[in-house]
Amino acid sequence: MTAVEILERLVGFATVSRDSNLALIEWVEAWLDDHDVEHWRIESDDGGKANLLARIGPAVEGGVVLSGHTDVVPVVGQPWSSDPFVLRDGNDGRLYGRGTCDMKGFIACVLAEVPNWVEMTLERPLWLAFSYDEEIGCVGAPRMIERLMSDHPRPSTVIVGEPTLMQPVVAQKGATNLRTTVTGRAAHSSQVYQGVSAIHVAARLVTKIEDVMAELKAEGRVDEAFNVVHSSLHVGRIEGGTAINIMARECTFEWEVRHLPSDNVDELLGRIDAYAAELQAEMQQTAPEAGIATEALNVTVPALADRDNDEVLTLCRSLLGDDIDTSAVAYATEAGQFQRQGLSTLICGPGSISQAHQPDEYIEREQLEAGQRFMAALGARLSSGASA
Repeated sequence: MTAVEILERLVGFATVSRDSNLALIEWVEAWLDDHDVEHWRIESDDGGKANLLARIGPAVEGGVVLSGHTDVVPVVGQPWSSDPFVLRDGNDGRLYGRGTCDMKGFIACVLAEVPNWVEMTLERPLWLAFSYDEEIGCVGAPRMIERLMSDHPRPSTVIVGEPTLMQPVVAQKGATNLRTTVTGRAAHSSQVYQGVSAIHVAARLVTKIEDVMAELKAEGRVDEAFNVVHSSLHVGRIEGGTAINIMARECTFEWEVRHLPSDNVDELLGRIDAYAAELQAEMQQTAPEAGIATEALNVTVPALADRDNDEVLTLCRSLLGDDIDTSAVAYATEAGQFQRQGLSTLICGPGSISQAHQPDEYIEREQLEAGQRFMAALGARLSSGASA
């Protein structure tokens, strides 16, 4: 099967994060079985989803990990021109469908090369690491990485195939998603001193969250490698109140922190928590039962720092040529989770991030072909005896 044919199959599995990815995993397992590739399934706690880890080549240290996530974002409410889960050739050099660039295109390039890799005498292994629930906070990958590091020979390099137009990305911001619930006291809106409006308090806290960004810039905590040069804090959703003439008893908002590799996310959250404590004390002077509670919606996705990546960057240069541009990105990936294990890691894959999560998401055929050339060159590199 060609990469396009495999991509057609992968897009056909509607692996939106809220749903299971097991049908896709089973198809990939069958493909690997057809080529006598050893693989291991690492399931979620409820067994409804799974990571897939596979090895091509000898069980020795120094292998290369090719990492990709199998889940995709929802399509609800988006104005698609065709069925998002049926690959469409636009006859304009583009292949349309949910996940084509983010990131089933990369997985298709990997799987299309499997028949060639298994015929090679690889001196070091290629690891295929396909995860679940990346789109909702890189939830699935940690247990797969743990299994890789504990049960198998240690690899040396990791390429996370998020869409980068086949240019190496050497740094990314970390990400933390949170939900804050403000509980006040309901009262008639004409009696503003009898109650505590949770909405009004939440508004002050939301403003503080934005103010922290200004503080970071004023402190010079910036990194010019990123297009947003400081850690960003953003409130994306807010809900509260029951009627216009009732002081709101409850208000909830969801927010995120995308922190630079050089910033400590706990310190940033501490600034918000300190202000929330001040607001809570003020609320409780009128309503002792009032309070502010913040919960994390995901384990913090670690940033990818531009360090200790000479080995994987040298490998990519050998495959792509010296005329490549490295960069940093604000979006989060699983790369930082691999780097935390001491593995030389970067991000490089076909397609453009500008197409990710969009209606009529697409990948250029040229990008898919570039990804295939990269995979072919990687196999040749590992079977040539040259050092990566």
